[in-house]
Amino acid sequence: MSETHPEPLVGSRKAYLMAGVITVIPLLITWWVVRFIVTVLRDFGGPAVSWLHLALRPWAPDLAHLLLHPWFEAVLAVILALAGFYLLGWGATRVVGRRLLAFLDALVHRIPFVNTVYGGVQKFLAVLQQKPDGVDRVVLIDFPSPEMKTVGFVTRTLVDAATGRPLAAVYVPTTPNPTSGYLEIVPLDKVISTDWTMDEAMAFIMSGGAVAPPAMRYYPEKEVPPPERREEAPGAENPPQEGERP
Repeated sequence: MSETHPEPLVGSRKAYLMAGVITVIPLLITWWVVRFIVTVLRDFGGPAVSWLHLALRPWAPDLAHLLLHPWFEAVLAVILALAGFYLLGWGATRVVGRRLLAFLDALVHRIPFVNTVYGGVQKFLAVLQQKPDGVDRVVLIDFPSPEMKTVGFVTRTLVDAATGRPLAAVYVPTTPNPTSGYLEIVPLDKVISTDWTMDEAMAFIMSGGAVAPPAMRYYPEKEVPPPERREEAPGAENPPQEGERP
């Protein structure tokens, strides 16, 4: 009579726990990103909701009271923020809008410390809209050691003053939050260009590598190692036995 061994209780619980964690991690990251975006939009649209509440309170107190409901206020703030961004973009393409934005831009540049942050962000966004010279936007570099590589975004190309060697300024974002990272100065010949788009690279970074394009160029073309082949020496199939003369 064969004995049946019960399933290990501890091992099964650990497997179920790991399966649950792996299942919920993409949902948590997605929720974190969506919540961050919604929070930013709500902060932008919040003052407009408050102004609308004060304007409607003398004429429609019930509607004004509804605006203070948490979920209704959040949804309306997001809608107003999106509408405001749309109108701002529309106005920026018109002559009057361009003049007004130029006036505000000049005003912000006159404020100490604020002009440094504002100008840096403005230049960074302008750089991202232009393709760097001689290299793709999404690249691989040796980081944090020569045996490892990471995904980075080339912001601009430079030239070494002493040797004339071309360099690349590469922003290396962290996972899963790409808003923080490192700025690396890398020789251009050490940078490996990829054919990835920005969306593919961001999905790869934010998912911790779980979402990736089907192909990755890890080695430079001139340094691609050949496939490993094991060639057996003649007579290796029948090695001499102990006591026999080779």
